[in-house]
Amino acid sequence: MGDASAGQAIRSFLAPIQVGDRCSGVVAEVTRSQVTVTLDGFATQPLGVVGPLDVSWQRRIADAAAVGQRITAEVLAVDLEESRVRLSMAATENPELWAFLKRLRFGQRLIGTVAAIESFGVFVALEEGPDHPVYPGVGFITYPELSWRRFEAASEVVEVGQRVCCVFLQFDTWQGEARLSLRATRPDPFLGFAEGVAVGQRLTGRVTKLVPFGVFVQVAEGIEGLVRLPELSSAPIEAPEDVVREGEEIAVIVTDIDHERRRLSLSRSCCR
Repeated sequence: MGDASAGQAIRSFLAPIQVGDRCSGVVAEVTRSQVTVTLDGFATQPLGVVGPLDVSWQRRIADAAAVGQRITAEVLAVDLEESRVRLSMAATENPELWAFLKRLRFGQRLIGTVAAIESFGVFVALEEGPDHPVYPGVGFITYPELSWRRFEAASEVVEVGQRVCCVFLQFDTWQGEARLSLRATRPDPFLGFAEGVAVGQRLTGRVTKLVPFGVFVQVAEGIEGLVRLPELSSAPIEAPEDVVREGEEIAVIVTDIDHERRRLSLSRSCCR
């Protein structure tokens, strides 16, 4: 079979396959990076590919798949250009959880209890749906989605056992999680603040943190701006502690308002 006719045969086979379909086949190869699968109905070459994070949420790739093993997996994507079907074995390994997560929609509000606080985020045990086979909760909140305000530790925002209402963002198929946002349930204080100030306006605020490149200044409830090192003094300085201290009230001028990135830039040098 020539390359053109072979390519046409592959496209014809892949064309009716849709995301969400279930495909069966035999594992052709297992590597550290993927599992390839010879799909039923097309024995010429393996067209199914299972990524390392789509093999299993509970087992290592070497323990979850073996050459010659017959599997059934759910279709995540069909790539006609690359002649590949991306599959998830985790979907069929955890059908109840997978079905629950697939039903969720962006913006939907979910209620749960904070199950664990880790350095990389917060797990939430949802009141609806099954438990996770590995993690303490099906819901997961990354640090940026915890609060609109700056904080040092997640424990400043939530505590284990606390009941929370969150907004669903997306289904993380790699981890089998519902990515959530706690801050989305509350108004963004920056938007209201930005509407009432302008570049060049003089404000008074409290220094909340000194960093090597400048200082953060709280100019309103939940609103902090950054005064970079060159803007702290009209004379050159080596460190922010040379001119200010944490907790000190200082006068600043608004130099930039970045609505998209929610950043407020300030200057102290022009106030002196």
